[in-house]
Amino acid sequence: MGIYILRRCVSTIAVMAMVGIFVFLLLRLAPGDPAAMIAGKSATAEAVAAIREQLGLNEAMPVQFAHWALGVLSGDFGMSIFSGLPVIELISQRLEPTISLSILTIIVSVTIGVSFGILAAWRTGGLVDRLLAAFSAFGYSVPVFVIGYFLIYFFAIKTHWLPVQGYRPVQEGLGPWFMHLILPTVALSFGFIAFIARVTRASMLEVLSEDYMRTAAAKGASSYSMLFHHALKNAGVPILTVIGVSFAYMIGGVVLTETVFNIPGIGRLVVDAINSRDYPIIQGVLILTSGLYVLVNLAVDLAYTLIDPRIRY
Repeated sequence: MGIYILRRCVSTIAVMAMVGIFVFLLLRLAPGDPAAMIAGKSATAEAVAAIREQLGLNEAMPVQFAHWALGVLSGDFGMSIFSGLPVIELISQRLEPTISLSILTIIVSVTIGVSFGILAAWRTGGLVDRLLAAFSAFGYSVPVFVIGYFLIYFFAIKTHWLPVQGYRPVQEGLGPWFMHLILPTVALSFGFIAFIARVTRASMLEVLSEDYMRTAAAKGASSYSMLFHHALKNAGVPILTVIGVSFAYMIGGVVLTETVFNIPGIGRLVVDAINSRDYPIIQGVLILTSGLYVLVNLAVDLAYTLIDPRIRY
C-alpha cells in the first residue's frame, strides 16, 4: 500500500505539471490581448505597450511560465489583472457558496441515486424500475440550465415558495442559507442522480444473479441482509467509481448552475475572468480544481480496499 501511494503521489506531480503547462499555453495562445482590454478601445499603442511591460507579457513564454510556476509552488497565484487583488484572496472569497452547493449536491445525488438504483434492481421490471428508466432519460438529455430556469419559473416566480436567485452565507442563518440552495442543488443533482442510479442498478443486478445470493436466500437471509450486507458491498466498487467520476462533471455543472442562479461562487468567478481574459484567475482556479480532482481520484482508489478486501495494491 505504501509503495502504491508513493507511486500515485509521483504520478500526481507529473499530471499537475502537465496540467499547468497546458493551462498556461492554452490561455496565452488564445486570441485577444489582455493589455489592450485593460487599456480600453481608445488607448494609444504606447499605453498598451506600457501595460504589457507591467504585466510581463513581453517576456518569452518560458520565462513567463517559470515565474508563474515558481509562484504557484510558493502559494502565490499572482494578482488579478483587473481588480489588482491577489488571486488566492479572490478565490477564498468565493469558496463558501461553491463548497456549500457541491456538498449538498453530493449528499442528495448519492443518497437518492444509490437508493433508487437498489430499489430498481430489487424490483426489476416493476414500477420503480420503469420510473428510473424514464427519469434517467430525462436527466441525461436535459441540460442543467434548462432545469434551472424551469425551477425558477415554477417554484420562485409563479408560487413564490423559494428565492429566485442569490446566496446567503451561513453566518446569516441556516434557514436563509438552505432556502437559497434548494433550487440550485435540485437542478445540479438531476443528472448525477440518474447517472449514479443507473450504475447502481446495473451493479446490483449483476451481484443479485450470483450463486451466493441464491444460497443466502435459501438459508433464509432477510431482504435487508441480502441487499445491504451482501449485494451492496460487493457492488460497491463500480458505484464508488461512478461517484468519483461524477465529481469531474460537477465542476462544469457548478459553473452553469452558479451563472443561472446568480450565485457568487467559483463558477461565476471563472466566467467573469474568461470574459475579461484575466489570466491569473483562470489559471489559479484551473490548477486548484485539477489538484482537487486528482486527490479525489486517489481517495477513491484507496477506498476500494475498504469495500472489497480482495483488492490489494
